[in-house]
Amino acid sequence: MKKSQFIYAAALTAVSGVASMADTIELNMATPFAGGHWYDVGIQGYAETVEKITDGRVKINVFPAGALGPALKVAETVKLGIAESGYGWGGYDWSIDRTGALFGSWPGGPNPEEYMMWMINGNGAELLAEWRMDKFDVVSVPCGVTETEIFMHAHKPVRTVEDLDGLKLRTSSAWAEIAPKLGVSTVVLPGSEVFSALERKVVDAVEWGGPGGNVQEGFDSIAPYVMLPGVHSRGAMMDCIFNKDAWAEIPEQDQELLKLAGQWMLQTTYLAYADLDLKAYETIKSEGKAEIVIVDDSLIDAVAAASAEWAEEQSLENEWFARVYKDQSTFLASLSGLTEFRFAPGDH
Repeated sequence: MKKSQFIYAAALTAVSGVASMADTIELNMATPFAGGHWYDVGIQGYAETVEKITDGRVKINVFPAGALGPALKVAETVKLGIAESGYGWGGYDWSIDRTGALFGSWPGGPNPEEYMMWMINGNGAELLAEWRMDKFDVVSVPCGVTETEIFMHAHKPVRTVEDLDGLKLRTSSAWAEIAPKLGVSTVVLPGSEVFSALERKVVDAVEWGGPGGNVQEGFDSIAPYVMLPGVHSRGAMMDCIFNKDAWAEIPEQDQELLKLAGQWMLQTTYLAYADLDLKAYETIKSEGKAEIVIVDDSLIDAVAAASAEWAEEQSLENEWFARVYKDQSTFLASLSGLTEFRFAPGDH
């Protein structure tokens, strides 16, 4: 679906009929997170929306990371049928195919609003579905966007490119491969290990999420510096994936409702995470546990250059990457007019 179909929700629900409990289809969902705002708002939110919009005909049982399979291998868990569904993030699948970073998050990619626009107004959803089926043999439904992240929480300040040299950073996805171009030593860790690695100074710095999620995790209480803006991850895309055999068992009308629930969650996550981030950012500023550092423009420019170089390298080696990168870049370029006729958030 390229255009928003929220207005059809009531009609679709009405024509699909009301099922008895015996007709309920239950799907177990594997996830990469054990808790936090992405889990509570994004994952649980999708499951609750599906059950509500289908009048209980489809019920998704959400399991925390590790319960049904490795946290970083949700797509594989769903493909093998260990779980009928999963909450996917392309950034965790980039090791299998670097194209995942373009759908997940990367320094040259869209912000949250742009991801939604690419998915609904552009070719993003179709490309994501085709890529998921080709590479992982699963069905994909876009079902969430995440916030622009904090650049890093660190035990030392980072303002310039020179400050990155020799920094040991916990990260994931494309940034784990791009940052070394700027002298960073990267370590990929699942979410459950991030806090302890920073607290014990196994790493110098970590990146995780936006202000809301990071305050929940307590990173500002164990590292004295918070670096902004999040040039490594302007936004991210989440998709709900389904084992193709399990998907085939869902009636077509309810399949459409599961897709519609995904579109609803794009809006819900966008708004919920923005609200959470604004409140948490005020907490960071008012409590003063950590010093806020705004990185120099020269560092932002260096990240952009290294990211473009990385993307061109991947395009030469990977047909899928080249195809998605071209489409995403073309779509983002088509949005340039937005900044010419409207105000940025907060401008008056």
